[in-house]
Amino acid sequence: MEIDYREIGLKAGLEIHQQLDTRTKLFCKCPTTLREKKESRFSFKRYLRASKSEMGEVDEAALEEERYSRTFIYKGYDSTCLVENDEEPPRELNREAIDISLEVALLLNMNPVDEVHTMRKIVIDGSNTCGFQRTALLATDGRLSTEEGLVRVDSLSLEEDAAQKIETGSDAVGYSLDRLGIPLVEIGTAPDIRTAEQARKVAEQLGMILRSTGKVKRGLGTIRQDINISIEGGARVEIKGVQNLRLIGKIVENEIVRQLKLIELKDALNKRGARVEHRIADLSGIFDATSSKVIKKAGGQVFGVCLRGFSGILGTEIQPGRRFGSELADFATKYGAGLMHTDELPAYGITAEEVEQMKRTFDATGDDCVVIVAAERERAEVAMKAVLRRAEVAMREIPKETRRALPNGSSAYMRPLPGAARMYPETDVPPVNIDEQRLKEIKSKLPETFEHRKVRYKEKFGLNDELADKISRNVNFSLFERVMDSYENIPATLVVRTLTDTLAELMPEGIEVEQLEDGHFMDLFRQLASDAFGKEAIPDILKFLANKPETSVSKAIEEIGLSVDTKEVERLIEDIVNSKTDFIREKGARAVGPLMGVVMKELRGKVDGKVISKLLAEKVKEVLEDG
Repeated sequence: MEIDYREIGLKAGLEIHQQLDTRTKLFCKCPTTLREKKESRFSFKRYLRASKSEMGEVDEAALEEERYSRTFIYKGYDSTCLVENDEEPPRELNREAIDISLEVALLLNMNPVDEVHTMRKIVIDGSNTCGFQRTALLATDGRLSTEEGLVRVDSLSLEEDAAQKIETGSDAVGYSLDRLGIPLVEIGTAPDIRTAEQARKVAEQLGMILRSTGKVKRGLGTIRQDINISIEGGARVEIKGVQNLRLIGKIVENEIVRQLKLIELKDALNKRGARVEHRIADLSGIFDATSSKVIKKAGGQVFGVCLRGFSGILGTEIQPGRRFGSELADFATKYGAGLMHTDELPAYGITAEEVEQMKRTFDATGDDCVVIVAAERERAEVAMKAVLRRAEVAMREIPKETRRALPNGSSAYMRPLPGAARMYPETDVPPVNIDEQRLKEIKSKLPETFEHRKVRYKEKFGLNDELADKISRNVNFSLFERVMDSYENIPATLVVRTLTDTLAELMPEGIEVEQLEDGHFMDLFRQLASDAFGKEAIPDILKFLANKPETSVSKAIEEIGLSVDTKEVERLIEDIVNSKTDFIREKGARAVGPLMGVVMKELRGKVDGKVISKLLAEKVKEVLEDG
């Protein structure tokens, strides 16, 4: 689908959450290392409830989480303490984490605050044992330059990372406490992003700035992106937990499509005069002799509702792999109930006859849609009520909500958007003054800027303006320097294009380039420097390594079939030259060019072109000298 971003009025902003590589956690002296879950020494249970903020209001997102009535089970270790358990007050803010955060803020041209005050952010999804996350604002009013224009950086905060979810059941959720309390810097941009591609570039630039400090953690799960998206006639939606940078553009595009489709469905429902009936009927008797495994597994209890005028609506695709029925199912799933509807039935072992009996129960016409859940009555009723509320909203507006990113670039409902009612002061943590001397020391040790790096690359490596700019802003800039310092016979232009263009070209093919580590590239260029293969084979080798990251480059060369004996190469070139002696005598030294194409067709990727050219020129010269 071709998207005109200006016409739809896209506004998007990013929130980047990056773990800091500090010695200890944010509010205690525990180490910031993750543990194997089998190493857990103890566990305990908690029940969390929503509470009023200092404004006297209860946050809607927290209230909805409370409705799920879940038990939270936490696993602790010998490397966690009573602070994580919420059995002891937090210590003072980690000074090392403050300094790293201020360094990032200065790199983003932000204005640090004079005094840091810690706040409590109500979160009762179980990700924190105390029912809130501690966060502290450190800087405001920054800016970031992009090709599409300036992007303002509204805020930079220091906060504690959440506990890691390790298991989910219908009534209980398990969390691990090793991640809870790791210092996390949160960077929030203004809604200045106007295209999906710009969103990806801003995320890459922020990630590169963070990595340039050398003081942030690396690896899967250490950096997470949230994207706020809205369009004209739609609503602001926050999509959380994007861990793969290459998905950001696709997530923005898919959310735009979702909101445009929901606007179309809203108009269609109103034109039909659709309505939602709140009668929940017990349909269990219809399925007494059912062969449906889904219903049998739920104990044979089935409850349903009728959505008048919704026929065909629930089956409409609104995102890749998701229909409007999936949106409603998200709400039922929150209460541990699965959802099915007549837009997709008969299916799942439910017969056409059973579907007809369901419809007769509600006197449903061809314009109506019957929705069912298979669960015990109490769970089914709360799930159905949530589904009915969402169906009613579909006829009025696009809901403001928080959604979670899915691996294919789509998203699923999480909870309503939180509001101001979830924040209030943390009285257990004293404020921290940020004095000018401290800022002066941090400024004196700031890492190199993009502009300085670009100039240096042009002078040191002879790169043109475009390539120098490209690699200086790329997250792999330090890897580029390591390669160039290690292998002098590798052209700088080839290294830049490999680390930027080649990787970018592999992404649309579905290649998991994030599996490639610095060691893979160092090994790749080491083998290339020793003429183990030709530069044309680089994309194929990277594809192989991305699919099998445990493999060495030498093994990849062998598996792909790039290994070749030098004498074999010489024989091949000699055979081709001997078969073209008349052509060579006619063209003279100019014969090398056309023959190069013939040889490369046989040896492309196996031997470097420069080596082939040299051998070929020697053989051609011999023919000419022999007359």
